[in-house]
Amino acid sequence: MANFAKSNVPQFSVEVYQNEYLPEGGREVNAIVTVTSTGGGTTGGVPLSGAGVTPARASGQAPRAAVVIMVDCSGSMDYPPTKMRNARDATAAAIDTLRDGTSFAVVGGTHVAKEVYPGNGRLAVADARTKAQAKEALRALGAGGGTAIGTWLRLADRLLGAADVDIRHGILLTDGRNEHEAPEDLRAALDSCAGRFTCDARGVGTDWEVKEVTAIASALLGTADIVADPAGLAADFTRMMENAMGKEVADVALRLWTPVGVEIKFVKQVAPTVVDLTGRRTGAGPRAGDYPTGSWGDESRDYHVCVQVPQAGIGQEMLASRVSLILPDPSGGAPQTLSQGLVRAVWTEDMAASTSINPQVAHYTGQAELAQVIQQGLDARKSGDFDGATAKLGRAVQLASASGNEDTAKLLSKVVDVVDAATGTVRLKAKVADADEMTLETRSTKTVRVKK
Repeated sequence: MANFAKSNVPQFSVEVYQNEYLPEGGREVNAIVTVTSTGGGTTGGVPLSGAGVTPARASGQAPRAAVVIMVDCSGSMDYPPTKMRNARDATAAAIDTLRDGTSFAVVGGTHVAKEVYPGNGRLAVADARTKAQAKEALRALGAGGGTAIGTWLRLADRLLGAADVDIRHGILLTDGRNEHEAPEDLRAALDSCAGRFTCDARGVGTDWEVKEVTAIASALLGTADIVADPAGLAADFTRMMENAMGKEVADVALRLWTPVGVEIKFVKQVAPTVVDLTGRRTGAGPRAGDYPTGSWGDESRDYHVCVQVPQAGIGQEMLASRVSLILPDPSGGAPQTLSQGLVRAVWTEDMAASTSINPQVAHYTGQAELAQVIQQGLDARKSGDFDGATAKLGRAVQLASASGNEDTAKLLSKVVDVVDAATGTVRLKAKVADADEMTLETRSTKTVRVKK
């Protein structure tokens, strides 16, 4: 475990958990990479100034941040009428949670995107006066029109892109399906916004499409969740904004360097949620590629790296991959290496050594399968394949029980009657509330960490 962080960003550490021993002919190497960031430049001591340190950071202040809140104002937000009121209250709560000095804007979203506050293509700077003005502007928010989420995201991107800040973040609330633009338009908007800002997405009520909301959060490296009862929005928006205000550094990348002949099979974040990063690789020089991880505060995340190595004889060993955390230099200079870890391969004739599975790897392989079988089971249930749904959701119950994922086990118990959790024997419930099914689907990728 190495640690090279300067004090103007959080201290990052990398730990690698793996069984490096392979049998003769063995080629697949799996490792869990735990990344932890603690105590950024805003806590304790004055940070060093240096390449890529903005004046705000160099003086030991909080990182400069910009946030755009996108509120669904489509016609369905009037059913029931309390929904729009709850959305206004939640947005006001989020505005109250902004740290003074944060740049911010509010966007009202229908089949077009409108600037609610401050307007004229700019951001306001949070203080007592601008927060009061923004909350006053929210009173004009009413429901009417369609839903074209891509237009909301593009406006947020324009607003955030004009800000000279360290952290750019969006919060998006919708209550309906994205019916007023083609799916490829939303996809194109997400592709153009990816890497430019992070975004948390929330669905309120039960008339929205889970796969749309989770796709937004996944593409923009944020969180997704359901707020089935609109009365819960204010508390949820406050938590989201507190989390955004806790971010210290953006654009951290996981860089994988591999020797000649080594092929990367996949790279996934596996805690706190499962996110497949394999397809998001950008080249970073010979045999190296960067995978985006978004913004970091004080937190820890786990990544599963799987590589295929060339065949080798008993007694040989090799470096299968070098994993580094990279922070780009905003002025275009050399990026900073924050921390590093090594993934190794050693060929042995010791069967006990080569067949044992590292407990971290086993745990997260199970958690990734858990997320997958929940999705497959719910899709099968929706399509009328009840035998398939029973089998998949039974496997999900078994995995959740074995891994101690109690939150997911509770959500599953609202969709199936559990006969025997250990064997995954279940019966589909005849009637399932929409909110229960959607909550299970939205939160299916949430994992529990392995008990060390």
